[in-house]
Amino acid sequence: MNSLAFLNELIGLPPNASEHGYQIDHIIEFCHWFMAALFVGWSAFFIYVLLRFRRSKHPVADHEGVKSGISTHLEFAVVLIEAVLLIGFAIPLWAKRVNSFPEDKDAIIVHAIGQQFNWNFHMPGPDGVFGRRDIELVTPSNGLGLDPNDPASKDDLVFLGELHVPKDRPVIIELSSKDVIHNFALPHMRSAQDAIPGSIVPMWFKPIKTGTFEIVCGQLCGYGHYSMKGSLVVDEPAEYQAWLKERAELAAAPTAPAPSDRPPGEPPVGPTPGTVAPPGAPKTANPSGAPDAKPGELPKAPSPAATPHH
Repeated sequence: MNSLAFLNELIGLPPNASEHGYQIDHIIEFCHWFMAALFVGWSAFFIYVLLRFRRSKHPVADHEGVKSGISTHLEFAVVLIEAVLLIGFAIPLWAKRVNSFPEDKDAIIVHAIGQQFNWNFHMPGPDGVFGRRDIELVTPSNGLGLDPNDPASKDDLVFLGELHVPKDRPVIIELSSKDVIHNFALPHMRSAQDAIPGSIVPMWFKPIKTGTFEIVCGQLCGYGHYSMKGSLVVDEPAEYQAWLKERAELAAAPTAPAPSDRPPGEPPVGPTPGTVAPPGAPKTANPSGAPDAKPGELPKAPSPAATPHH
């Protein structure tokens, strides 16, 4: 382990798992070493000034001040190094992340929709086409508002809180939100982007390590912000295809009929014989044909005339 990696680990940075992450790590490492050098340098200079210009040695103030230009040169050097970091490294790296997206045919495209307090993931099915979504169609059973009349939505895959992607393949996340501003942050992938209501904001990364990585919300989005977490599972390509096939089969499986939709010939749903009717239910005739018992009496057996003969 080199000294730079040790410093990143010391400040709590999780291990990198993306192709571009090493570039961000190098900038973070250099910035922290640079700030550490400034801290040591300015602290030493401060102590030197306290001792060099103490009152016991200079009882009378010198009104001319410092005549040397060393401090000016030092300040200019600090500004120059910071400008090189910003203009030479940070801005080009940021521009590459937001302008140079991979081709759609080579990438996995996922819609990630934030809500208080979870992440919804929407992927196209075998047809490769996203179904239409409409906010007016959102219901407790249709959290993304998929249009059931759109043929493209029939095979779409929807997940809550967990997303699987393959290793060594670009992943494009198109972000939006159902309520407030969230932030889709992947610390291990060195990627983060705001999810804004009414907008679709893309981000991308390329995972190079398999495993399960945490998804967090980087914006203070409400009282349950602390619990807004998810999982990014990076699989080997073969495992990812097996998972995708399994999810597609589950999505295509017929759902159980609603209780009110009974097959022909089956009795309607209702209380089974011997059960107590709920409070307020209308009274029904005694099916046994016996007269109702008075309070405190046992029910009477049906008369022979009421008993059918075979």
